Amino acid sequence: MLFNQLGLSAELLRAIDEKGYQEATPIQQQAIPLVLEGKDILAGAQTGTGKTAGFAVPILQHLQRTPGNRRIVRTLVLTPTRELAAQVAESFRDYGRYLPFRTAVIFGGVKINAQISKLKQGVDVVVATPGRLLDHLQQKTIDLSNVDVLVLDEADRMLDMGFIRDIRKIFKYLPKERQTLLFSATFSNDIRNLAADMLNDPTEIQVATRNTAAERVTQVVYPVDKRRKRELLSHRIGTENWEQVLVFTRTKHGANRLAEQLTQDGIESMAIHGNKSQAARTRALSDFKAGRVRVLVATDIAARGLDINRLPHVVNYELPNVPEDYVHRIGRTARAGQEGSAVSLVCVDELKMLRDIESVLKCKIEKVILPGYEVDPRIKAEPIQKGRPQRSGGNGNGGRNKSRNAARKKSRNGSPKHHGGGQRKRSASRQRRAS
Repeated sequence: MLFNQLGLSAELLRAIDEKGYQEATPIQQQAIPLVLEGKDILAGAQTGTGKTAGFAVPILQHLQRTPGNRRIVRTLVLTPTRELAAQVAESFRDYGRYLPFRTAVIFGGVKINAQISKLKQGVDVVVATPGRLLDHLQQKTIDLSNVDVLVLDEADRMLDMGFIRDIRKIFKYLPKERQTLLFSATFSNDIRNLAADMLNDPTEIQVATRNTAAERVTQVVYPVDKRRKRELLSHRIGTENWEQVLVFTRTKHGANRLAEQLTQDGIESMAIHGNKSQAARTRALSDFKAGRVRVLVATDIAARGLDINRLPHVVNYELPNVPEDYVHRIGRTARAGQEGSAVSLVCVDELKMLRDIESVLKCKIEKVILPGYEVDPRIKAEPIQKGRPQRSGGNGNGGRNKSRNAARKKSRNGSPKHHGGGQRKRSASRQRRAS
């Protein structure tokens, strides 16, 4: 179906055409008419399939069709990360370039005064991360009482990052009568529970099987010893002449170290993760998109929300702790109908992670042994330190350690639950600050 068959205004069609789009993706074909009808939506689609346009375009048309007091916040979009917030705000500006609406983006990591000044001038659409939006609400620098469309974008990621309490606090500032759109790459039981609480008789859209990789991504695993991963990566980038490569590590320290090592190898690289300032993150992403940096090394903060046109290569330098994150990582390539390559460098320590990923995908990933990089069978697997809390609550210790730790906590605090709850709160807090 073409965009000009969806009943969109001439101004929107002109902007869409200038973006080079003519045919709507499946999620856009289903979502746009429903949003225009004012229905609540629970929508799921693979990353890179056009979810943002699926809600931004009809919301802009809704604003255009219902003229009222302009320069008051009528649309609120919540996202889990700064990068995704900036990207969504840019999409609203691009699609609405011939419409008179203003968009503001609000997130942490930068001074709040410029955002307050922007809000005072009046805006129609706000795209925000939950933590910084709560700061504005507490300071009374934003009014959400006129919001008639709310979007929860990448809702599953927001739950994973511990934003559910912030989201519930924000809901208290919103009018009860509104349209709510929940977009997510995956549908978990938690997402369905959230939808049941916050959506009104939603229409469900599911355009792809849960946790499936984009069809146009070519996936391959290179088994390699851990100590030779960087050497192999440099070799592949050089011999295959990879010009733009997004590389994922599990930790921030690992991202910094790998970027430095690749630069020493003569491959211009930068790192992006939650400990970087927002200015540094924005600069790194801009340089990467412009081709001034050949390799961008990222933690999973970049697995969602990064929209890089025609990104040809994604490399899993280290497999993710959470199998589903593999899908989001490789979804950075093969976007908008393009083709892409996803390479994973897997050492003996990560074989269990690889099996878990293949279980999620319901398929085996091709393994290729590269000459000169054969795995040393004498190397034994070592446990991998988990960098992110798991929902199961497991900490990787044996039963005796758990019992011993529980006894220690009880003797110190009187209740093992009290200490554990504090750990969970601090962990969620750290993840929110990183966004």
